[in-house]
Amino acid sequence: MKKDRFVFAQLTDFLDRNHFNYLVRKYDGDKYVKHFTCWNQLLVLMFGQLSNRESLRDLIVALEAHHEKCYRLGLGKQATRSNLAKANENRGFRIFEDFAYRMIDEARRRRVTDIFKLDGNVYAFDSTTIDLCLSVFEWAKFRTTKGGVKVHTMYEVETQIPAFVHITPAAVHDVKAMDVIPYEPGSFYIFDRGYNDFKRLYRINVLKSFFVIRAKGNLKYKVVKWKRRLPKNVLSDAEIVLTGYYPSKNYPERLRLIRYWDEEQGREFMFLTNAIGLKALLVAELYKNRWKIELFFKWLKQHLKIKKFWGTSENAVKTQIYVAIITYCLVAVVQHDMQLERSTYEVLQILSISLTDKTPLRNLFDKTDYNDVKERIDNSELLLF
Repeated sequence: MKKDRFVFAQLTDFLDRNHFNYLVRKYDGDKYVKHFTCWNQLLVLMFGQLSNRESLRDLIVALEAHHEKCYRLGLGKQATRSNLAKANENRGFRIFEDFAYRMIDEARRRRVTDIFKLDGNVYAFDSTTIDLCLSVFEWAKFRTTKGGVKVHTMYEVETQIPAFVHITPAAVHDVKAMDVIPYEPGSFYIFDRGYNDFKRLYRINVLKSFFVIRAKGNLKYKVVKWKRRLPKNVLSDAEIVLTGYYPSKNYPERLRLIRYWDEEQGREFMFLTNAIGLKALLVAELYKNRWKIELFFKWLKQHLKIKKFWGTSENAVKTQIYVAIITYCLVAVVQHDMQLERSTYEVLQILSISLTDKTPLRNLFDKTDYNDVKERIDNSELLLF
């Protein structure tokens, strides 16, 4: 019965184990494995994410403290430091990458909404850099004495779920990640100023998709048509053609240039878009919502473990990042399915100090006072052990 099951074991019910087993067979993840399977590896890493473990040693110490509970938690009895380190090193990260996309699809399907009343989805695209020690992570060379990886993310603004994740060494320029984005016809893509590559932007236009991007100040163009009767805070709205040699060659069609005054920040923004028929204020609103991806990166780094890694190989780093995405999507699915009137942050914090409790999930969230959780979270080490 659920009252006799640990909270962490109840959480794993929201994972599609049949599909995960299919991926393990597809990539031969459990080939020659007798005890510590890929499923055990996934759950151990998720336990580390949810319980906020700082290092591989820290995670194993926590598991040893709950040694008698490991089997019923689903973690297996062979979760040792050497087993986990070897699994992270040798088992292909694509098992966890594909399963992360499965969880992404589940979370997006559950949290579908239509905030902007547009025919297509709205995505913000950006990247975040995770610094690494070059002497330890030699494969992730960034600068002379610095290493790092970039997590290029396409974030669905309306569902607040990352729809696409691409991991590269930090030395890879942001615009190159635009080549691997799975564009959807009719959808809207929001970019910051660093993605002003007109050849790649024109590809979005050819695919019948739309983009909104902040223009650079040195943009060279010629106005073809002005719009009049502008709404409040819209300084100008015009159709333009690019006049620079390479820009005009790479983007030969008309663009729309909007100058907008942001009263909150007290500054002017200049947007480029190929959505000719969209209202100017909606274009500004779309770009304003690009900030949600920055909040997502901040949330991911502060509340899940993607800054300190439990392995030094490229495979181990990618595995841990994709498991963090799986964990984020799991929390989002639980939040939706149980109709919790709490933020994702609150749900995660409550779970982090309750993984080894034998409390039904519904009772856990109904009876927990979040203010009490904030006071207890600093002492989570004592509560966990």
